[in-house]
Amino acid sequence: MILGIHLEVFLALAYALFLVAVAAVLEYLARRSQQRAEGYQNAGFVYFRDLDYWECPAGHQLLQLNTDQQRRVTVYRAPASACNSCSLKHNCTDSDEGRLLERRLNPWVDSEVRHFHRGISGVLLVLAAALLLAETVRYPQLHDRAALAGLLLPLCLVALKLLPTLAPQRRA
Repeated sequence: MILGIHLEVFLALAYALFLVAVAAVLEYLARRSQQRAEGYQNAGFVYFRDLDYWECPAGHQLLQLNTDQQRRVTVYRAPASACNSCSLKHNCTDSDEGRLLERRLNPWVDSEVRHFHRGISGVLLVLAAALLLAETVRYPQLHDRAALAGLLLPLCLVALKLLPTLAPQRRA
């Protein structure tokens, strides 16, 4: 016994905390990876939020072309004349209509990558909760159940918060 708690219950608590930590690290790494990927896509371009335009490395403005509310994406395009006469064009775009950039309105929230990683995190949280519930049934002593409930309740609250984000997106 450790602190009045059976060793198996203590190990189950430690393992459940490990699963929660892995889920949290996966969420962080997935979000960071998504942000880096979007940064590469727009590398060298600067976004001016107040004026809602992008500026290319050559100093040309990419103005808002349209916003697709279904996809939650705003599209920006540089003038074709500016791109076609630019010395950096061969490194930037092969389009004769000007460079095109997309800015996602909810880049992480709506991404398919997020759904995948959120699903993995959800499975880890469910495994941790199942383990704690099984230990609650196996060890009915008050100290054991109090320790298990102390971790199970916040774990269930987190899982309930994540559950709505796992719902599939509706597409037209």
